Amino acid sequence: MELYLIRHGQSTNNAQGTAQHNRVRDAALTETGQRQAAALAAYLAAGRRREIAVRYYPDTYRQEGHLGEGIARVYCSAMLRALQTAQPVGAALGIAPEVWVDIHEHGGVYEEDGSGQRVGAPGLTRAEIAAQFPGYTLPDAVTEHGWYNRPYETHAACQGRAIAVAGALRAWAAEKTAPPSALISHGTFLDSLLKALLGALPGSSHFYFHYNTGITRLTLLADGRLGVHYLNRTAHLPDDLLTA
Repeated sequence: MELYLIRHGQSTNNAQGTAQHNRVRDAALTETGQRQAAALAAYLAAGRRREIAVRYYPDTYRQEGHLGEGIARVYCSAMLRALQTAQPVGAALGIAPEVWVDIHEHGGVYEEDGSGQRVGAPGLTRAEIAAQFPGYTLPDAVTEHGWYNRPYETHAACQGRAIAVAGALRAWAAEKTAPPSALISHGTFLDSLLKALLGALPGSSHFYFHYNTGITRLTLLADGRLGVHYLNRTAHLPDDLLTA
């Protein structure tokens, strides 16, 4: 199974850096984020891949130079910035994005009360997502009462969720039927997911960074082996669109 792990474009919260004075609970893309998503979509649909395909046996090395990445399924979290990033990607690839609730960012949807405590919030409702993103495939977990509706998620719980998602991906790979797929998710969750796939959870001794719309490409084999082709690739972005 060919797997592309992609972070969303720059959100309004990202643009504030560490200040977060005007943080919102479910941030939208900035204008820069929208341009990043458009550049990502163009690359995934028609960009030329230039890399050596390192396989597990020495007689199968080859140069890859074809156009596009061959992605056949696009999954995204139910957070607004991921939904927005998936929109041009799905349009460029001719694929209806599928919402996967469990690939949301660490913490979930939350806001801070007057005492500084982080309080969980509902997230977008089914009707709101359907109105803004027609054609997206929505799971039953996205309801008319929102999709999150839980307390603020701890880092340990996020890692546990990543382990479960990694297990689902490995099960798909074992079935040998999953097409090349992209997951449009979030920085801290992608760090946890990579660690889960690499057998490095629980643990926080290192962090896998993804810039906005950074791409990591993996191959999950049916026998459980994992190939890492590249991490956090941003070749589709000009210098003025490279943000964290």
